[in-house]
Amino acid sequence: MGSEKTTQHIESMTEGAPSRAILKFAIPLILGYLLQQMYLIIDAAIVGRWIGVGALAAVGASSSIMFLIMGFCNGSCAGFSIPIAQAFGAGDYHKMRCYVSNAMRIALVLAIVITLLSCLLCDKILQIVNTPKEIFHEAYIFLFLQFCTIPFTIAYNLLSAQIRALGNSKQPFYFLIASSFLNILLDFIFILLLKMGVEGAGFATFLSQLFASMLCWWFIKHRMKILVPTGDERRFDNKRISILLNNGIPMGLQFSITSVGIIMLQSANNALGTVYIASFTAAIRIKYLFTCVLENIGVAMATYCGQNLGAKKLVRIRTGVKDAMWIMMAYFAITVIIIYPFADKMMEIFVNSSEQEVISNAASLMRISNWFYPSLGILVILRYSIQGLGYSNLSLMSGIMEMIARCGVSLWLVSVFAWIGVCYADPIAWIMADIFLIPAYIWLIKRLKEQLR
Repeated sequence: MGSEKTTQHIESMTEGAPSRAILKFAIPLILGYLLQQMYLIIDAAIVGRWIGVGALAAVGASSSIMFLIMGFCNGSCAGFSIPIAQAFGAGDYHKMRCYVSNAMRIALVLAIVITLLSCLLCDKILQIVNTPKEIFHEAYIFLFLQFCTIPFTIAYNLLSAQIRALGNSKQPFYFLIASSFLNILLDFIFILLLKMGVEGAGFATFLSQLFASMLCWWFIKHRMKILVPTGDERRFDNKRISILLNNGIPMGLQFSITSVGIIMLQSANNALGTVYIASFTAAIRIKYLFTCVLENIGVAMATYCGQNLGAKKLVRIRTGVKDAMWIMMAYFAITVIIIYPFADKMMEIFVNSSEQEVISNAASLMRISNWFYPSLGILVILRYSIQGLGYSNLSLMSGIMEMIARCGVSLWLVSVFAWIGVCYADPIAWIMADIFLIPAYIWLIKRLKEQLR
């Protein structure tokens, strides 16, 4: 009976129609991230409408910094799950559990080091991104509380990535539902009832992340015992530590390197003034709501490719990548129908309709980015597929291309074209990454074909 309970939560992506396997895995991921973005939107809406535009700018002034640090943490945890997915696809469960125990060791060290450094450097970080003096104090409080959440964010991402490595994307989605509703409830209690301001938003995030990580730990311990190491599987293994680091660190660095360009862009945007910071914050919140669908199609491809590489099914990998591209294009058509006519109305979620400059700026960014979603779709599908195949260093190079593009926009386009330069930063970065990723993927498939003969 215990074994049945364990296996019913596991699903192989090495059988059946590739498009069906990808969608079945991606839909819970997409719904989970949509829910996560929704509570970020509600966060920003509560802050912007009940505290003010200045507070909304304070919350948004550090968003690129959080993307840098959390991106490294999340990317590394996703990378640590790739050898687990490959071992599962190959049916080697002993090796899989050895990877699980050693991944936990690495994650613990990362959590301690990153949290301490981030909290100590919080003040300096806000100065680096040109945070205006009038919002500096509130921005500091919010960012410091976000940094205190890092250990629980790492725990949740590591454990949920391990669950997903075995083909189960539903359970992490259920946990996100629970933590998201808790976050929204705590927002109302801390901000509206207790009048805690941006501190309330920070505390709500802290407690909801703690709750999500505890749910993942409980589920693995009681419902997915196949992931729980026992005996010599718990030993420190230098070889497996090296393999985990070779997959996780480049993937984390890829997010961080991309974030360097985003930080430079935000710094250039912050220098334009509080109105533009608020515009950027509002637009980014809604943009992530749409782009997270593309991102999670990519995330699905990492597990899909990892499992099928373990099973040595290269033709199935190529078919899956093509199917993912068609899914992405169908989604792009839907976004155009929604974003182009309704972008202005979406921005009124965050600010009163009288704030016309903020609304107009934010809507422009949304519409311009939308036309380039196919470039982003190609980027995430190929990047995560390459990572799932165990070549994280190649995906790291695409992150460097993105960083170079955003840095160039920040240094030249924003200084010349102001807000319009900010609007074109992401599209230019996506295209630059694609220029590298398309030939890299073609080369990698040829290489794997030769290796698997």
